[in-house]
Amino acid sequence: MYRLHIANKNYSSWSLRPWVLMGELKIEFQERLLPFGDARSWEGYRSISRSGKVPCLIDGDLAVWDSLAIVEYLAERHRGVWPEDSAARAWARSAAAEMHSGFTELRSRCSMTCGVRVRLNEFPPSLERDIADLGNLWTDGLRRFGGPWLAGASFTAADAFFAPVAFRVQTYALPFDPESAHYAMRMLELPSMRRWYADALREGFRDEPHEQEMLQAGTVLADFRTG
Repeated sequence: MYRLHIANKNYSSWSLRPWVLMGELKIEFQERLLPFGDARSWEGYRSISRSGKVPCLIDGDLAVWDSLAIVEYLAERHRGVWPEDSAARAWARSAAAEMHSGFTELRSRCSMTCGVRVRLNEFPPSLERDIADLGNLWTDGLRRFGGPWLAGASFTAADAFFAPVAFRVQTYALPFDPESAHYAMRMLELPSMRRWYADALREGFRDEPHEQEMLQAGTVLADFRTG
């Protein structure tokens, strides 16, 4: 069975992507969570992952690190990771790669923190552009392939790569267009997303750098974390 190493569910957007994909596609795996800030846990982690970062998928003696590499590894072994249709598959791969390397203002200003609601102190034009670009990308996929998911009728890796954005929409009340906002809500209602969110609320871990990043970005309106 696969073993997937992740970090805190409240914060770790990169970990969420393969976790929710495997959950929705019913690909069995064992979860190994390494909390941010737990130095002893991370000291020996480089012996598992060459990069010393999560997520990392272990399959026997093989380690696959980086969320995009994990997705491609799974796609070679399981149907449904990418769309069957070649045009939809090309679009889905392009969209996932764009999220993997782009939208830096959104990622840096609105770090993932699932259990908190935040009012941003500033909403600069660069963030407005990222949100507009994301909305255009989402509506393009939904309209081009008929929805309800980005590349057609089935949830695929393209959707999984935008799962952290759905949590950001919820946390920061980001002003997406109605069609994109409905897509984000659809993401949040997925069984795997609901499980991740419930686990995030129960976590007792608080990573100070992430907490400070959130406080610098805005004002906390509510904190639903119970751990």
